[in-house]
Amino acid sequence: MTAARHNRQRIAVIGAGIVGVAAAEWLRRDGHDVTLIERNAPGSQTSYGNGGLIARAAVLPVVMPGLWKKAPGMLFGRDGPLFLRWSYLPKLLPWLIPYLAQGSAERVGEIAAALALLLEDAVEQHLALARGTPAERWIVPGDVVYLYRDRAGFLADGFGWSLRRELGISGEEMDRGDLEAHDPGIGPRYRFGYRLRNHGHIADPGAYVKDLAAWFAAQGGTVLHADVHDVAPLETGVQITHDGGTLRTDRVVIACGAWSSRLAEKLGHRACLESERGYHLVYLNASMLPPCPYLVTDGKFVATPMGADLRAAGIVEFGGLTAGPAKAPHRLLARGIERLYPSLQYQQTAEWFGHRPTTRDSLPLLGASPRHPSICFAFGHQHIGMTAGPKSGRLIADVISRRTPNINLFPYRVGRFDRA
Repeated sequence: MTAARHNRQRIAVIGAGIVGVAAAEWLRRDGHDVTLIERNAPGSQTSYGNGGLIARAAVLPVVMPGLWKKAPGMLFGRDGPLFLRWSYLPKLLPWLIPYLAQGSAERVGEIAAALALLLEDAVEQHLALARGTPAERWIVPGDVVYLYRDRAGFLADGFGWSLRRELGISGEEMDRGDLEAHDPGIGPRYRFGYRLRNHGHIADPGAYVKDLAAWFAAQGGTVLHADVHDVAPLETGVQITHDGGTLRTDRVVIACGAWSSRLAEKLGHRACLESERGYHLVYLNASMLPPCPYLVTDGKFVATPMGADLRAAGIVEFGGLTAGPAKAPHRLLARGIERLYPSLQYQQTAEWFGHRPTTRDSLPLLGASPRHPSICFAFGHQHIGMTAGPKSGRLIADVISRRTPNINLFPYRVGRFDRA
């Protein structure tokens, strides 16, 4: 019998993306009474629209050394993958300036090392979470390939690859002949690849999270469809106010992704969180599919096979949570796919955009609030939410069930952005 079963608690997890669902399921397995609260259908937001990668190598933050020199070209060039809603800039600046200040070589190395701890066993963590459930069918272990126009482009990324090698991530070079043997339909633009083993992808991210949430409910967990307005610590436990009433629990996990700041601030914490808006474009019944996910380096997007469909996902746009999607990012993804597969045929396309939760240091907030120990934070995973979700949920379960996590949670500590 686990320690948790000697100390059964009532726990609410707010947010049913991959992080929240994973936390809820691990806590249920620990013997707690768990309620998963979500205003939308589980897995229907960012966990639905991502690129589907289980990306162990995704340890590099967006802000790399020298980014400030490249940013104007990325913003104003026709094929630049960075977009900004200029009307949002005054609100963004207090977050953006310290975000860009994280780009020194030393600091990037620290961030990469912290991200690697969350990602190094990502495939195994997904399998451990989903094994024996209907969600297991969506996990596809395998390779990923970073595509470059030539080997010079790969060498120009030497700083990032040297960091990855220091963290135990290395691969195999592929020349044009290797790429064609691997994928005869690939366009002539790409003449060099770098293949990484022991990665994988989720063949339908939305269905994967939906199936995990359904399994959680079938095994005794509770799913409450509600919009949470407030989380208030009590002398004993926590009171949650939602649009259907109130709920009192012993512990709460806040895992609302980009919408978590509001609740964090009510609890006296600065989340320093922004929406890094992402886009995807799906080609339904595509005539060509990559044999494994491609990370297309010159377009800053991922091309992932999902059943009979091809999904292109990526782009970085800063514009807040309320503005609607822009047209240019989808046009950019379409140009990227035309270069990858010039002869591609398909039935039709489907567009999506959503909100990645990004902190100013590119690291999530994971663990208990130092102000209110009955409340845990689990948000801020930027591009790595799908990859790191199962392990992040497991770490939260460790904290609540009073086990010592197998990694040091200090880099992700709640309260690190609070004013002295």
